[in-house]
Amino acid sequence: MSQVNNNSSVTSIMDSINLGPTQSLQMLFAKLNLAQAQLAKNGAMENINKIQKSQEAQKECATMIAKARDLQNQAKTSGKAADMPPEMVTYFDKNGLKYDTKGNDVHHNKDEWEYNIQSLTAFRDQLGTDTQQLMVFVQDFMGQYNSYLQGANSAIQQGNQTLQTLASGR
Repeated sequence: MSQVNNNSSVTSIMDSINLGPTQSLQMLFAKLNLAQAQLAKNGAMENINKIQKSQEAQKECATMIAKARDLQNQAKTSGKAADMPPEMVTYFDKNGLKYDTKGNDVHHNKDEWEYNIQSLTAFRDQLGTDTQQLMVFVQDFMGQYNSYLQGANSAIQQGNQTLQTLASGR
């Protein structure tokens, strides 16, 4: 069998599969199953890449939560507002997160930091939910992949049995 490429259409994948010179229905069915298996594998890999990115985003969010908690503790112990660092403002803005804007500034007391931490926590939880959903999709694609490979294997075995029967003259 030739190496299957990562194209995303059944036709292009089927064109790249070589099961030998025969054009029997079993071999065509096997090619179709192998092409479908490749599409399922591609779908799983896309979702695995999304999971990796989501997990990186979760780590970044966890870092921001830890920083926000430290700043909240500073505000709590000093009784004075603690400034939100520029990279944190950028993080909130980049991810469409809301932070306390009382006074139209980035100086936050312990209660304002609580609001910011809740916003970050909700975002982290959403990332976790998205990751779990992507994992369900990966499992589904893996099931499809295995099913299509079994179908291809079965078709190839049936084709071989037919050829052996014809060759032995039974």
